[in-house]
Amino acid sequence: MEVKDSNGTLLAEGDSVSVIKDLKVKGSSSVIKRGTIVKNIRLTDSGNEIEGKVEKSMMVLKTEFLKKA
Repeated sequence: MEVKDSNGTLLAEGDSVSVIKDLKVKGSSSVIKRGTIVKNIRLTDSGNEIEGKVEKSMMVLKTEFLKKA
């Protein structure tokens, strides 16, 4: 399965991505700010989601809000 970022660039395990839009975190009052770097991502079974560590917690992020760093 191919996983692509918002620009259509292919993503792979271990890549670094940056957030292109402020994102509200479900179940929390915190926000992931635009420009935040997520390092060492992991691909999921879904083609439009990745897992990565943001602010010391593991989160699943949609690739439409990310670009390869």
